Amino acid sequence: MSPAPLTPRQAFTRMLWEENPVLVQILGICSTLAVTNLVKNTLIMCVGLTLCTAFSALTISLLRDRIPRQVRMMVQVLIIAAWVIVLKIVLDAFLPEISRELGPYVGLIITNCIVMGRTEGFAMGNRPLTAFCDGLGAGVGYSLVLLVIAAVREPLGLGSFFGIPVLPSDWTRWNLMVIAPSGFFALATFIWVAKAFKGGTPRPAAPAGAKPAA
Repeated sequence: MSPAPLTPRQAFTRMLWEENPVLVQILGICSTLAVTNLVKNTLIMCVGLTLCTAFSALTISLLRDRIPRQVRMMVQVLIIAAWVIVLKIVLDAFLPEISRELGPYVGLIITNCIVMGRTEGFAMGNRPLTAFCDGLGAGVGYSLVLLVIAAVREPLGLGSFFGIPVLPSDWTRWNLMVIAPSGFFALATFIWVAKAFKGGTPRPAAPAGAKPAA
């Protein structure tokens, strides 16, 4: 008997924690390293990826019965690229300075594993509203992790938060925190704390009648 399909609410909420794309699936970590040294840039990147993921999933779900299986990956990349281009145009028009600071990382949303994973793994087999909520949840789950990391890296590295000084002027900046390798340490620490909070990965139950391991 096949499991019941997810409701839109379930599709959204499970991606926040239970199947968080960064903490559980370890996806999208390139941008974790690249943009989390500034909270402002992180927020814009998170909003952009969330919208691109959600609307790409919605579009692909609407067209899923018309997409030939043999070329589905190419069609998915084309649809994702179209939404990323729209995002880039909007950033260039309204936030040109941030768009320049983000540089190529906006364009790299096209190849982000989170977007590709949700479109191929979920949107192709589910209804439009459910697919949209799944993509939205994946983006929000991704955003929560990146914003927490940025909220640690920017104050320690630059003494500011969202560009506003929050630490004394004689505070010794941790220059290590604003370079990419610190993103690895921050992400690893975050995952470690999250796993500890969840109680680790439970062991599968032993089959009935099985002998305990020595």
